[in-house]
Amino acid sequence: MNTFGRKFRVSLFGESHGACVGVCVDGCPAGIALQQPDFTFDLQRRRGGARGATARTERDAPELLSGVFEGKTTGAPITIIFRNENIRSGDYANLLSQPRPGHADFVAARKFGGYADYRGGGHFSGRLTLGLVAAGVIAKKMLGNATVTATILEAGGAKYGEHEAALEEAMAKGDSLGGLLECVVSNMPVGWGEPFFDSLESLISHVVFAIPGVRGVEFGSGFAAARQRGSEHNDSIVSACGKTATNHAGGVNGGISNGNDLVLRVAVKPTASIGAPQQTFDFEKGEVDELHIRGRHDTCIALRVPVILEAATAIALADLMQLQAR
Repeated sequence: MNTFGRKFRVSLFGESHGACVGVCVDGCPAGIALQQPDFTFDLQRRRGGARGATARTERDAPELLSGVFEGKTTGAPITIIFRNENIRSGDYANLLSQPRPGHADFVAARKFGGYADYRGGGHFSGRLTLGLVAAGVIAKKMLGNATVTATILEAGGAKYGEHEAALEEAMAKGDSLGGLLECVVSNMPVGWGEPFFDSLESLISHVVFAIPGVRGVEFGSGFAAARQRGSEHNDSIVSACGKTATNHAGGVNGGISNGNDLVLRVAVKPTASIGAPQQTFDFEKGEVDELHIRGRHDTCIALRVPVILEAATAIALADLMQLQAR
């Protein structure tokens, strides 16, 4: 399905080289101030064109088709579209017979019987994250004092800010890089989330894994907890409001927010579409052959993910907030 959430529902639609991509947000309360300029800052953070990002640049101008009247949300579903204009579909013609390693080309063709739109990755493209970012803008407005901030920790195995050499080397070789990001939610209230299947970690991870390229999510000390003792990992409670001396739990106990900062980290894989030749199965020839990928692609998609990670986290929290208010 292409929809996430129960009370705050986010549905993505469109294809990378179709007429448009967009999002429908249902469950947004009425009366929230919302206009096109509200989206500008976050959409600019996601745009391509920078060093190491795709050369495909679009206006990414959000068109609010429904759910907003005289600058305020109406309580009806909010539909937002982004027109696709700067497309070069011919760059993807060979992918019909030569699926890219590490991409969705092969599974999409099999799952949808050859009817999936392959141009630019179709519905599997990172361009669909425009809808996530737009929904995230709305979700952030609903969260009140809670603030969501994502930063890049590493790119290409190097500390962010010291990654330029690795980026330049990958670009020169037609290769790509992965990255590691951290997201922190401050001013979290106590009590969001439920035990087991609707745990705070489960629901956030669900929507975060919808971001193309995400390969892992950890909360608090994450996998490092496996090497700690209980005396090291346990967070001593130091105040009546539940504040702790450390935050190995990442702000969550028993699937429920404990009032400390929510902290999660996300691993993003190297971009699948690279300039260097690769081997893949050619379905026309019936044999393994060399693949040359054309088109415009990010060398390191992690560089554009922070705002998308913020949006995904805010969407999950907005849904939980609405459920908490039931």
